[in-house]
Amino acid sequence: MRLTENFTLEELTASTTARARKIDNTPNELQKSNLLRLAKEILQPVRNRWGKPIIITSGYRSPALNKAVGGVATSQHLQGEAADINLGKNNPELFRLMKQMVANGEITVGQLLDENGGSWIHVSLPNGKWRNYVNSIWS
Repeated sequence: MRLTENFTLEELTASTTARARKIDNTPNELQKSNLLRLAKEILQPVRNRWGKPIIITSGYRSPALNKAVGGVATSQHLQGEAADINLGKNNPELFRLMKQMVANGEITVGQLLDENGGSWIHVSLPNGKWRNYVNSIWS
């Protein structure tokens, strides 16, 4: 199911861990709606500015999958409100672009984080707890 020009529901629910462990990672209607918002309001605008594909390594996570990957119980991934992006050596450059887009008001995020020492970028929708929180090892 296509969510935006460059993002699909399948891409935002795919998981090698879920496949390997035979974990059902099917989102409900509310979670699908959140994934649609995430794709439309954050991921697609970033992709448009970046001008190249963005690799989503984790989007929606069912409770069983979240537990299997060591996710926190309050993770926005559980609600379909977050995505992790990994472009390898290009992570710092993409992060800086996303940070600039937040500063310019082009996108509104909940959190924008580099995680695991910059191994991936975590981005989420704003919610009651988080709005435009940016934290990075990169300048």
